[in-house]
Amino acid sequence: QVQLVESGGGLVQPGGSLRLSCAASGFTLAYYYIGWFRQAPGKEREGVACISSSDGSTYYADSVKGRFTSSRDNAKNTVYLQMNYLKPEDTAVYFCALGRSSFGCSYYPADFRSWGQGTQVTVSS
Repeated sequence: QVQLVESGGGLVQPGGSLRLSCAASGFTLAYYYIGWFRQAPGKEREGVACISSSDGSTYYADSVKGRFTSSRDNAKNTVYLQMNYLKPEDTAVYFCALGRSSFGCSYYPADFRSWGQGTQVTVSS
């Protein structure tokens, strides 16, 4: 059974950092691209990062580029999202998602076939 479990969210002050983890089970994470999404109240789900399966290349939305970094530890079947210089507008529920194939990357929710339950990130003073 495919399962993704996010952890690491919480409350942080503006300018602070958090590291989210996405632990995968039921499949070999190394064979698929993994996306990170977020959804704030009243807003659509937004893709913020994607890490490919082939060479670990990473892609970021303009809103987080230079502040967020995604990485993967295939031995632990886990993907991470390091978030630095957090802003109040980063406040959202963050999800990781399993891509539908072994190739490429995507920011579109329809290109992902399984989702974690989400973890809340709140940036506030």
